[in-house]
Amino acid sequence: MSDFKSNFWDERYSFEEYVYGTEPNQFFTEQIDIFSTPGKLLMPGEGEGRNAVYAAKLGWHVDAFDQSINAQKKALRLAKKNEMNINYQVTDLTKFYTEKNKYDAAAIIFVHFNSEKRSVFHQRIIDSLKPGGKLILESFSKNQLGKSSGGPQNLEMLYSLEDIKNDFKEMRTILLEEKNVILNEGDNHGGDASVIRYVGEKLN
Repeated sequence: MSDFKSNFWDERYSFEEYVYGTEPNQFFTEQIDIFSTPGKLLMPGEGEGRNAVYAAKLGWHVDAFDQSINAQKKALRLAKKNEMNINYQVTDLTKFYTEKNKYDAAAIIFVHFNSEKRSVFHQRIIDSLKPGGKLILESFSKNQLGKSSGGPQNLEMLYSLEDIKNDFKEMRTILLEEKNVILNEGDNHGGDASVIRYVGEKLN
């Protein structure tokens, strides 16, 4: 997911098959599995719903959103197939509004913006978390440029460790790393990739 227009994503998600598969992101599952009692979870840029459905199975109350109506339709179809309920809205990722101090956790999985939009977006996610709320993030690093395994091929929309450290400086860092991984998430996320992984906790 990135800050392309909604019609780009409507076209991307217009096919019957799930573009990034129906299995959840590996890093997301590793982290959400070790969190304490499920509560309210915010999932921006959730695409076709694979991570939201997984969290719902664990007992989380999931609020998800994306800017593509086709993504919403496929996410709700996946939730129904798994006999799960998720609250999924269609809205501009750069203009969404949510109550402050509402969520016990949030997950940002491969959501990319240019630097100005990125900082604003991340601050809104921080504001939405309760004190003690956790954040899971996985994004493509600047070293992803030139790789065919996914993500925007635009250096400004790829992230550095310093970008993430600065955006979440008011949170307690639990994990922050850049690493090479092998992605297996459908046709558009497959093969050797350079990612940044972050887990943080809101202090107050």
